Amino acid sequence: VTLMCSHLLPVSISSLVGPPALLPLYFQWYIFYFVIQRKKWVDLAWMVTFYVRIVLTYVPLLGLKGFLGLFFMVRFLESNWFVWVTQMNHIPMHIDHDQNKDWFSTQLQATCNVHKSAFNDWFSGHLNFQIEHHLFPTMPRHNYHKVAPLVQSLCAKHGIQYQSKPLLSAFADIVYSLKESGQLWLDAYLQQ
Repeated sequence: VTLMCSHLLPVSISSLVGPPALLPLYFQWYIFYFVIQRKKWVDLAWMVTFYVRIVLTYVPLLGLKGFLGLFFMVRFLESNWFVWVTQMNHIPMHIDHDQNKDWFSTQLQATCNVHKSAFNDWFSGHLNFQIEHHLFPTMPRHNYHKVAPLVQSLCAKHGIQYQSKPLLSAFADIVYSLKESGQLWLDAYLQQ
């Protein structure tokens, strides 16, 4: 099923329904499943205490319906935020197959950054520096902007493209990528 957004792009219904359902339903269930399967009993105990504390805090104030409404509204907003923030640096990148490049070059080919600004840093939790996140995954995120100039100079020295774009361009790239994927699926479905 496809909707037409004005006259611009067809947007699949699943791209509108998928993100809101992602965290509230699937992730919550799967986290518990994963912890039980792996027999991580300490983690399970912490998870259960979190949910007990949140229920004991909010149910007396809001009632059960109010609590569930608040809980799923927050998860709905969180899931949309999560999908847009994580995908703006990954989906638009074109990696079709292993090109036998070194690890460093592959990380830069697979991700891009979103320009630094106070808003972008806050909105993405400093994951707008996705290149640095892939290169230094254990580095605290608030330090990525400090190593970005070093990574950029290393890229310039070795002729490797370092990609950074504005936030709205990154969001538009997600929509265009969904359109491209949808067209590939449609062509395959219609055997064109």
